[in-house]
Amino acid sequence: MSDQKTIEIAKWEKMQGHDFGHSRYLTITQEMINKFAEATGDYQWIHTDIERAKIESPFNTTIAHGYLTLSLISVLLSGLEEPQHAKLKVNYGIEDFRFQEPVPVNSRVRLKTSIHEIKNLRGTLRAKLKVQLEIEGKKKPAYTGIVVLLYQF
Repeated sequence: MSDQKTIEIAKWEKMQGHDFGHSRYLTITQEMINKFAEATGDYQWIHTDIERAKIESPFNTTIAHGYLTLSLISVLLSGLEEPQHAKLKVNYGIEDFRFQEPVPVNSRVRLKTSIHEIKNLRGTLRAKLKVQLEIEGKKKPAYTGIVVLLYQF
């Protein structure tokens, strides 16, 4: 492993507990919800039937699929600091995830992230990141959990 890669891994090992702050905001649109339903086959009315949701839903509108909001982690992380000199980044797992608050259509969300644990696995960096999806104007997050990523050098 080159000196630059060794330096990068050592830098990240020292960053446990480091808070990355917040990602940019992203608006959850009905079009996104509908495309997710199409991709997954999950057409539950609470997500896709606007008129029924206005009448029957406790939220008076459609809400995003929980897994749609989960799938946004990659795009929201992309604007935050990541290890340099990595050849490859792979999603490795998720831990202790809890959905806590529904995300109504047209909500603006952002990801709050911090480093929970860094481990050097002989040139592969395993990063466990604490993530929290915040909904603009709400006290409770949509979810909290830990995302595990592998960076190959």
